[in-house]
Amino acid sequence: MEQLLTLDSLFTLFMLVLLQAVLGFDNLLYISLESQKAPKDKQSYVRKMGVGLAIILRIVLLFVLLELIKYFQNPFLSMHSNTFIEFDLNGHSLIVLAGGIFIIYTAVKEIWHMMLMKEHAKIEGKESKKSVKSVIIWIVIMNLVFSFDSILSAMALTSDMDATPQLVLMTIAIILGGLLMIVMADKVSNFLQKNKMYEVLGLFILFIVGIMLLTEGGHLAHIELFGNKITPMSKTTFYFVIITLVIIDIVQGRYQKNLLAKKEAQDRKE
Repeated sequence: MEQLLTLDSLFTLFMLVLLQAVLGFDNLLYISLESQKAPKDKQSYVRKMGVGLAIILRIVLLFVLLELIKYFQNPFLSMHSNTFIEFDLNGHSLIVLAGGIFIIYTAVKEIWHMMLMKEHAKIEGKESKKSVKSVIIWIVIMNLVFSFDSILSAMALTSDMDATPQLVLMTIAIILGGLLMIVMADKVSNFLQKNKMYEVLGLFILFIVGIMLLTEGGHLAHIELFGNKITPMSKTTFYFVIITLVIIDIVQGRYQKNLLAKKEAQDRKE
């Protein structure tokens, strides 16, 4: 207990919570968009329940990873001496790759629905009837997919500590990070619902999240395509792309408003 109350341990806890918040942004965006498929009066409940269950399962996952980490890292399927593709697939890479593929599919499907404006209302109506249980299940599943990187990063950050203090600090960080996610998920979701124009931006960011997961999974699996290694997209690059997309969206929005104002002024003169 004394080791947990030292200045060094408290600083490590702060860094762990900060890590959970930074690495949880893409997860937060998915939760906000996925929860909109539930009935409107149940969306806040879905977000809270989904993240709440995910917190419990994250702690379970933490225990599992601490005990079975070597099994997630050891390759179970390999292919070499192939001019097209080479890889060493392990459990960690498979989960990350599957998560990336699913998120890209989700983003592309929603973007396609938005492009078909006449069908969008019908699709929205059908999706709003999606059961609360199924939405919560998907939120929990994807939360666990996103958990791998944050938990493994947290394990690296506390690797110099004894097993018990390490486990306690990481558990506290998961709980605090989850509570922060519950609060922020409502705010992000409310913002997207009030500003529908930013929902398209959110879906494209989600698409980039999927690409980031695919590159991370490809790197973990040591995939080489035509002799070229797949390198993971860094968080710095990810946030730079997001900032660029937001700036483009703001500039384009203001430009369109100026064009509409100019057109209205010309119509009045005529």
